[in-house]
Amino acid sequence: MGLESLQHNFLTGTLEGAVKWARASSSWGANFGLACCAIEMMATGAANYDLARFGMEVFRASPRQADLMIVAGRLSQKMAPVLREVYDQMMEPKWVISMGVCASTGGMFNNYALVQGVDQIVPVDVYVPGCPPGPQTLIHGILTLHQQIRVGQITRRPGEGARIRVAEPPQPQRLPTTSGHVPTGLSPTGA
Repeated sequence: MGLESLQHNFLTGTLEGAVKWARASSSWGANFGLACCAIEMMATGAANYDLARFGMEVFRASPRQADLMIVAGRLSQKMAPVLREVYDQMMEPKWVISMGVCASTGGMFNNYALVQGVDQIVPVDVYVPGCPPGPQTLIHGILTLHQQIRVGQITRRPGEGARIRVAEPPQPQRLPTTSGHVPTGLSPTGA
């Protein structure tokens, strides 16, 4: 009975596999909560959901100590340069999760004041859908990112590689109306 019959473990693993495992098991998130999704992100780190079991002990207040940015909520045009500056200050390799429909596509806020998707500012690795997405959905997005790290290349550069979508975020839709016309099924009084 030789080593070929052993399952993949620390004796028969590669250095690249160990580095990927360490990166996926110790990702530290940067604080970047912008709106209501930030409350759900904080709930994910609380005792009921306990992100510590995934190696994410605390959200770091300094971008130099973080390698995962979770953009939670709508991003305004004024905040976009700050987001980019925090992203640039993060250590390599770094990853980004876009949490919520507002961060992913601008959501219901289709106007000039908000960025219509954070992927216009920073490269996004995983999109987490919902308005706001619950802690279970964010954990699923984090586990999806961990899987992407484990199977990805160890020398990944920013902006390279395929991006993974947890699910397709819904596109904002507008009701076709004309002046004075009320869509079918709605009364002018709103009842």
